[in-house]
Amino acid sequence: MSITVSLHSENQVLFVNLSGELDHHTSGTLRNRLNEVMENSNIRHLVFNLKQLDFMDSSGIGIILGRYNQVKKDNGSVMVLGLRPLVKKTFEMSGLSQIIKIVDDEVEAAEIIRGIA
Repeated sequence: MSITVSLHSENQVLFVNLSGELDHHTSGTLRNRLNEVMENSNIRHLVFNLKQLDFMDSSGIGIILGRYNQVKKDNGSVMVLGLRPLVKKTFEMSGLSQIIKIVDDEVEAAEIIRGIA
């Protein structure tokens, strides 16, 4: 039950790379890191790379939904990429796939953001 979080920002976009498990044990770590970066930077868009995420429960859904609500206030966006089958099932069952764009890679995300920005 651990998570590795790698963040980098570029032009108001925060790229969030996750590895491991995003559950009630690890969600606080991610939430704190995201809040810190978003409070100290002018972030309007988030791209979650979940290629290395093995598991996500409702706590992870809450993290992504919370960031979605946060950036939507400024006409921002949230996108995800690299959904593994188990994570994709959780993502779809939660309804997040109805409001959050699933993209193939960071290049596609950047192209979409340029169209939004």
